[in-house]
Parts: sequence; structure tokens; C-alpha cells
Amino acid sequence: MNADFSELRVKMVDGQVRTTDVTSAALLDAMLSVPREIFVGDRQRDLAYIDEDIRIADGAGGARYLMEPSPLAKLMQLAEISGADSALDVGCGTGYASAILSRLAGSVVALESDPALAETARSALSSTDCGNVTVVQGALAQGHAAKAPYDVIFVGGSVETVPAPLLDQLAEGGRLVAVEGQGNSGIARLFFKAGGVVTGRRAFNAAIKPLPGFEREHAFEF
Repeated sequence: MNADFSELRVKMVDGQVRTTDVTSAALLDAMLSVPREIFVGDRQRDLAYIDEDIRIADGAGGARYLMEPSPLAKLMQLAEISGADSALDVGCGTGYASAILSRLAGSVVALESDPALAETARSALSSTDCGNVTVVQGALAQGHAAKAPYDVIFVGGSVETVPAPLLDQLAEGGRLVAVEGQGNSGIARLFFKAGGVVTGRRAFNAAIKPLPGFEREHAFEF
């Protein structure tokens, strides 16, 4: 298959994203401008625009995925990102979500725990004119305190619960978007910091792949 990626990009936005109540013009323009095929392996490029999560790596902690376009867009719209915002992309993988964020926010820190994925993200982002993105390596659940606080934190996969270190790195007025729970029990939540206090609310159901490194430590029971 010799795909016309620009045509597939339009079909993705029109058929998968607009139809799920994503109306932000800036976000839609960003998704139309970022070549999603650059952020998957060479053998996966013809599948880059399907409405499914795409496996991008296998790791000791668990497989990693490029999030399906619709929930990714809905989460970003929920965060109401503006050009003055500083953003943290937790679990950037190969960098696709960071590339979208780069078109919406003023600056982006792309956090990745896997060294190979981090290097892939650096290469892909540099080839797609994302000069306002910095890729850093570290434990995902710990965030990246060196550049905190952030106006927006995007968590690139489902987690059991959002850990305190990420919430602590929100700026006043900051928003964190994440999916808590796995499979059909996943719930997209928006966390907001006001008056130094972080509160959260349920936004919509979302079934996305889990992000390794956020598993709860189960206490020993007698």
C-alpha cells in the first residue's frame, strides 16, 4: 500500500476526531499539520491513521502504545491549552502527543523513561519543526520537577491513579488530564489547581492502553 498520508490525515480528523465532539480549531489544525506516520515504525506507517492504539515498543515494564487519535484529542481539548502555557507530556513515547502540544502551548517538556523511545522522540520531533519541545528521561510517575510548575500536564496512557508528584507540579490554574482505570472502566479526568488545592472531576469514559510505571504497590495483608 502506497498511502497518501496527507489524505489519511484529513480522513482521521474528519472521521475520528470531529465526530467525537472535538471542536477546538487550534487542536484540529495541529492534528492536520503533524505527520503521524513519522512517529511509528517504518512497517507501521500505512497503519498510522487507524482508529486504534498502535504498539510502538515492548519493554520490561510493559508494552507502549501510540494513543488512538480520538481520546488523545478529547483529553487535549479538555485541558484548554493556550499559547502561553508550559506543558509536560508524561510518557511521550515516540513524541506524537508532544508534537501536537508544541502547536498549542508555548513550551513542552516531553518526559520518557525508555532511553530508546526518548532518542526516537528527539529525532522525530526535530524533523517536524518542534523547536519548543525538550525531551528528558526519567521515571514517569515522578514527573520532571526541574522545569515545574506546568500549566498543563498530559498523561499519555491510562494509570491506576494519578500520583502526587505530578499533581504537585501543577502551576496555580494548571490542568492535568489523565485516564484512570483500565479497559472499559477507564475514566478521563480533569484535575485543576486553584488556591493551592488540586481538585478533579470526571469528564468522559475512555478505554486506552496502560502506561507502565504507575502501578500501585499493594500492601501485605495478614
